[in-house]
Amino acid sequence: MYMDEVRDIEQTEDLVERALKLAALVTRIFGDEGWDLVVVGGSAVEFYTEGAYMSGDIDLCRRNVAPIPLRKAQDLMGRLGAKGGPRSWQVAGLYVDLLGLLENEAKTPFRDIETPLGKVVVVPAELVLIERVLLGFYPDQDDEAKDVARKMMAVCLTGKTPVDWAEVERLAGIPAFGIVDELSQLRGEVADELNAGD
Repeated sequence: MYMDEVRDIEQTEDLVERALKLAALVTRIFGDEGWDLVVVGGSAVEFYTEGAYMSGDIDLCRRNVAPIPLRKAQDLMGRLGAKGGPRSWQVAGLYVDLLGLLENEAKTPFRDIETPLGKVVVVPAELVLIERVLLGFYPDQDDEAKDVARKMMAVCLTGKTPVDWAEVERLAGIPAFGIVDELSQLRGEVADELNAGD
């Protein structure tokens, strides 16, 4: 039933476009059954940075409180010819992970991205930025985590991914994150790098 769409995804050369199409198709299939999915984590960074960071998988959370029965998820992903499960599958050369109930401390809206295979809903950019800054400054993290935070910060500072800076600062200050100083430091460093490149 969905194999034409899967073939279209497999034939899409651009990896970001391929991931967006697959996210849209999975979102549509689960949406038709009553579960609203949202892209989170590294996949959200990938979509906001338009591939400057590649996550390697598509991370999805549900907005519905009701869980998705594992058998139902397996059946739905089976319609795409997916291999694996019951929470992580491979489809069209990409991995799809269903992570559970969405946690979203941001007050700003989700971002909708239209694709030829449907709509993708992405967690607010403000939350993605704050989560990445937190990860980038977490003790004993490698340089890659900070590099991902830098890439997300750069697209936010340049306006490629518009953000509400008041909301970013509010999130940085809440106890769940507590990274006001780290946010300020990274924002200054990335702004200096961008200005030096002009």
